[in-house]
Amino acid sequence: MTDVVRLDAVSKIYGRGQGAVAALREVSVGIPRGTFTAVMGPSGSGKSTFLHCAAGLDVPSSGSVRLGDTELARMNETALTELRRQRVGFVFQSFNLVSALTVIENITLPLRLAGVKADQAWLAEIVRRVGLEGRTGHRPAQLSGGQQQRVAIARALVTRPEVVFGDEPTGALDTMTARDVLTLLREVVSSLGQTVVMVTHDPVAASYADTVLFLADGRIVDSMAAPTADKVAERMTRLGAWK
Repeated sequence: MTDVVRLDAVSKIYGRGQGAVAALREVSVGIPRGTFTAVMGPSGSGKSTFLHCAAGLDVPSSGSVRLGDTELARMNETALTELRRQRVGFVFQSFNLVSALTVIENITLPLRLAGVKADQAWLAEIVRRVGLEGRTGHRPAQLSGGQQQRVAIARALVTRPEVVFGDEPTGALDTMTARDVLTLLREVVSSLGQTVVMVTHDPVAASYADTVLFLADGRIVDSMAAPTADKVAERMTRLGAWK
């Protein structure tokens, strides 16, 4: 199985001199294509920095980040913006929808920004898979939180990205709605062959993944295949995330 994202000896340091903070320290890991990976760790462990460097939202201080055959660490901001628009999808805790746009306009926004016409068959397939049929003319204020996150997931998928990054995508949702969204993310991996990398603090959310990576002090200190919520919670307790 080929890696869609590969980090080699990636470090990220903020600040200089005595005030410098190492958010990532020599992190090396590959994310296989067509898999669901959860990233967990105590507060301040480097989870968000890991995601931002892997997704081309931030540039590492040293090391290599590759998306497929493309090295991200040496790209300028204009090139990175274009790459993110074409090859990467994002789902955040705050849905980041445009209130004045309809559901279908929000979903197709990345295509419009790129000047690309929507593939109508693919668009219809995504709308069906995320369960938004009959809602495409609504605006975000007319939708529940779960429905808004489904719009955000559809928007992330519409460009057929190589990988979708989620930063606490269920953090603002109630338990039942979160379960629906996680099931949807699991389905896009299992049935569409999508690659998903999700930062989360929730062991239940992590249990939907194929693999969990555990960060502590800017390093990957452990990984777990076929995770369960109980096993993840126990491992997090050992990392000192909870007392």
